[in-house]
Amino acid sequence: MARERIRRAPVMADVAQRAGVSHQTVSRVLNGHLNVRESTRAKVLAAIDELSYRRNSTARALATRRTRVLGVIAFDTTLYGPASTLFGIEQAARAAGYFVSIASLKAITERSVGQALDHLAEQSVDGLIVIAPQRAAVAALASLPAEQPVVVVEGGEAPGRAVVCVDQQAGASAVTRHLLELGHETVVHVAGPPDWLEAQARQAAWQATLVEAGAPVPPVLTGDWSPRSGYLAGQQLATRDDVTAVFVANDQMALGLLRAFQEAGIEVPGRISVAGFDDIPEAAYFYPPLTTVRQDFAEVGRRSIALLLDQLATGEPTTDRVVAPAHLVVRASTAAPPTS
Repeated sequence: MARERIRRAPVMADVAQRAGVSHQTVSRVLNGHLNVRESTRAKVLAAIDELSYRRNSTARALATRRTRVLGVIAFDTTLYGPASTLFGIEQAARAAGYFVSIASLKAITERSVGQALDHLAEQSVDGLIVIAPQRAAVAALASLPAEQPVVVVEGGEAPGRAVVCVDQQAGASAVTRHLLELGHETVVHVAGPPDWLEAQARQAAWQATLVEAGAPVPPVLTGDWSPRSGYLAGQQLATRDDVTAVFVANDQMALGLLRAFQEAGIEVPGRISVAGFDDIPEAAYFYPPLTTVRQDFAEVGRRSIALLLDQLATGEPTTDRVVAPAHLVVRASTAAPPTS
């Protein structure tokens, strides 16, 4: 005899899959948009009936109910930056008298974002903060209703949405200028993954700073934020005698780079200066202590919550863009180049 299964409540993504349409189309049907073909509307309504989907658990609840709970959608929180951003947001929310419900995603797809939205909508959260450091994450936000209170963190421009971000360009420019002002002819860059908006901004600022200074622009090495990828980049650079300064796009990769240089007998900063980005808690205890760029994640959290609460107070979404400063922290891993 077949066993009766206990099923979870269907979500909007299930309706979309059953009807063979996008999550955004289901949202349009539920919200009464006119620009939906009648045949498509009929398929969606049939899927709703078949699945016994609760029509009141839509994203509209995010804007119409007050629960003093804020929803946060986050991506890849195993990394220092997203994890620290999430912590800063949670602390700021609590200070403002709000709790946070978190949907942490491993993969960024329209379906995964849709499921996260449904999960948060069913909790009737008052508003949303989306930590969107990747281009795909920003694109996935297109399914959000235009009237929904939302703040996008590290989301580049995120058209039509309020954004809070760290000044990645200023931080990367400051560390590149620091190395040039020490007397280095140029600076090699170990970049982060190309689909990350922060990596793109840091690389662009590094290149622009070199061009402005009239310095050569060396080929870029690319890592994946991990110490291992920094180690592999360090092994490549250790074979060259024309490198005197390296700007690494995050501190974890810089750690791997330092290990590779140590194994190759390269003194830092005696022969090559190394600088990172993030100022992770361990950076001051690397050998040598790492020059880096500090991101104020607590400030990002405070500004994100303030911007979201402003939208909730006025009842109007905004497209404000708030940029938190980045700060150069000079330590012992950078110095003047060796004299020949």
